[in-house]
Amino acid sequence: MTNPLLSQTLTNGFAVPHFDRIAPEHVGPAIAALTAKLDDELARVERAPGDTVRAVVDALVDLTEPLARAWGTVSHLMGVKNSDALRAAHKDAQPLVVTAFMKVAQSAPLYAALVRVQESKEFASASTTERRIIEKRLRDAKLAGVGLTGDARARFNQLEHELSELSTTFSNHVLDATKAFALDLTNDDDVAGLPSSVKAQLAQAARLAGNDTATAEKGPWRVTLDFPSYSAFMRHGQNRAHRRALYLAYVTRASSGELDNGPLIDGILARRKEQAQLLGFDDYAALSLSTKMAGSVAAVDALLDELATKSTGRAREEEAELDALAKEGVPGVPAGSTVEPWDTELLAERLRERAFAFSDEDTRPYLPLPRVLDGLFALIHELFGVRVVETKGLVPVWNDDVRFYRVVDARGDDVAGFYLDPYARPADKRGGAWMDDCVARRRREGEARARVPVAYLVCNGTPPVGDTPSLMSFREVETLFHEFGHGLQHMLTTVDEVDASGINGVEWDAVELPSQFMENFCYDDATLIGMSGHHETGEKLPRALFEKIVAARTFRAAAMMLRQLNFARLDLALHTTYVPGSSTTVWDVAERVAKQTLVRQPPKENRFLASFTHIFAGGYAAGYYSYKWAEVLAADAFGAFEEAGLSNVVARREVGARFRDTILAKGGSAHPLEVFRAFRGRAPETTALLRQSGLLPKAA
Repeated sequence: MTNPLLSQTLTNGFAVPHFDRIAPEHVGPAIAALTAKLDDELARVERAPGDTVRAVVDALVDLTEPLARAWGTVSHLMGVKNSDALRAAHKDAQPLVVTAFMKVAQSAPLYAALVRVQESKEFASASTTERRIIEKRLRDAKLAGVGLTGDARARFNQLEHELSELSTTFSNHVLDATKAFALDLTNDDDVAGLPSSVKAQLAQAARLAGNDTATAEKGPWRVTLDFPSYSAFMRHGQNRAHRRALYLAYVTRASSGELDNGPLIDGILARRKEQAQLLGFDDYAALSLSTKMAGSVAAVDALLDELATKSTGRAREEEAELDALAKEGVPGVPAGSTVEPWDTELLAERLRERAFAFSDEDTRPYLPLPRVLDGLFALIHELFGVRVVETKGLVPVWNDDVRFYRVVDARGDDVAGFYLDPYARPADKRGGAWMDDCVARRRREGEARARVPVAYLVCNGTPPVGDTPSLMSFREVETLFHEFGHGLQHMLTTVDEVDASGINGVEWDAVELPSQFMENFCYDDATLIGMSGHHETGEKLPRALFEKIVAARTFRAAAMMLRQLNFARLDLALHTTYVPGSSTTVWDVAERVAKQTLVRQPPKENRFLASFTHIFAGGYAAGYYSYKWAEVLAADAFGAFEEAGLSNVVARREVGARFRDTILAKGGSAHPLEVFRAFRGRAPETTALLRQSGLLPKAA
């Protein structure tokens, strides 16, 4: 049988993987074949790389794309269908992949070809997209060590292999530690305060664990560290001892025993720093910022300082409100209590219910996933002129919960496609939510049509229970909109060159703009009320409840702002001044940064760094600040819709078309500041974000 990882054939018009046939045993042979082929092709391309911008870039893409796509498929399955066999296959193949890509990146003949193209007469008349691609290729080659020789290059490459392995191990440890913990409850006192929908969810978890008799009413109930389960119990569970056990288990994941990520953190930081210094940078943060929109640590610090200054005073008031409620007492926190970390979410939920007279459980019945998807797709059609069409059996999927959708234009032609994997699956799927590239748009010279881009959209939402559909919390709706925003930039690109198509080539601290922008529509009455529908009666979300949701948007916004600033500053501290292996530990750095940033300090037991996959197993190393940097852009971009009038359908469509033609269409073909200016007519400002967060007076 042909190895499915080697197939690049179309399935009903989409160049997607054969998920119905891929097995762990295919990984090794496929990667061995593809890396061997890349070696052969590299020698040929080095001899004749071409002498025009398009020829050189096409040669480089053709050289690496087959391996990149196959390895991307394997990496995707590591996140959504993890298994011991797949891990073993991934671990064995990873060194071959790293070596192959390093050979290309460090090829002196290919680098020389890029330099020749840049210095040619043709380059001056090349498009902005082509010039950016060549410039970024040259920069990335330098950052990959093309200028290193001898022992320095050998050491750099060794570090690259070790970092790949350490990051994968880090991620696996977090997944395993999350799966390893469960709190099995049997008495009514154990689940006091939990809404019936949460008890049904926990009973279903118990049934999946083998207790076939579990019911929502009588239990037993299983609470896990999977976020929908953990978060619900922390907000509603009145048993303080259980909340404490859950909290400590959550913040100490992967920080002890066989799954201890502590040593891996120092190992990763030390190797990143050494790589940066081999390339001539003082530290890894300087290396990271050299590729980003912000450009320097000083520019990032200026933004973080501004946001902290606007937030700290209000955050103190917010924490004082929690203290006052704890002194008063609520079920689950006895009167006269000091606020403990495992009390914060429950107290905050009670305060929110008092202030706004609603909870997540009031909104869930009105937000079943099918209705939310219909509303989201209607919004996309209105704003951007494309329709989303669900398909069944059109392409193979990796789990029965996964759906595939076509995105079509007014003529019915395929513009893009995407997979949606909506529910938490603790057994084989990592936590969080993400969008990733399955197939990038590309059109070679002479081709009539571009290849149709395809995205992976992955969430970890509340699963259905029995015949009841997935009833989403408002936060889960926001998360879905967020990931779909990423998907839109990938899918609605009009750039034909892979290097700048969709999210490719977009500076990392601007890549969250479309995702955070889309979240704003969750607070638009036409969108949220329009897509709502009670799962039993079909009744729309009451306007009074919608208005409470909007009013609650700024609830504890300052505390949440400081939380994000704490993560951003800790990330930078670890990648600038921290010395791995010194007497000062990463936990010491975390404590110091928390004292400088947060109003309420985490407990000594907190080891959240051990599960901070964003910076140790993701793309956010020395870049976590990107969420806030891009949030400034996103809030300001949404301001254009507010200024045009959100209730003005014609104006919404006009601004939506401009957003599609700039932010979504241009991808990495131009600098994000230029793209933003093309949409907004000016440079970004922080005012919209501060006002949106309740930290400035509302506009008149």
